[in-house]
Amino acid sequence: MIRVNALHPTNCNTDLLHNEPMYKLFRPDLESPTREEAEEAFPVMQAMPIPYVEPIDISNAALFLASDESRYVTGLQMRVDAGSVIKQLPESL
Repeated sequence: MIRVNALHPTNCNTDLLHNEPMYKLFRPDLESPTREEAEEAFPVMQAMPIPYVEPIDISNAALFLASDESRYVTGLQMRVDAGSVIKQLPESL
């Protein structure tokens, strides 16, 4: 009765996203991009027009997977990604 599930978030509004190396990754055209400049490029990752999800969105998904409501859920890769995987799929699918 061991269950294994995984959460796959997109960009999340945390320090893992908000730091100078990440800003440069998203805005290589700028020498020292600011948060505001980097946030202009963040939505390109998702199908939904948002720059990132909030930590509470990921927490709520984790709470569901840890709850009795998901007692028969196993082997799930739950994407909290605002459509980033869908956006990357070839249009022919």
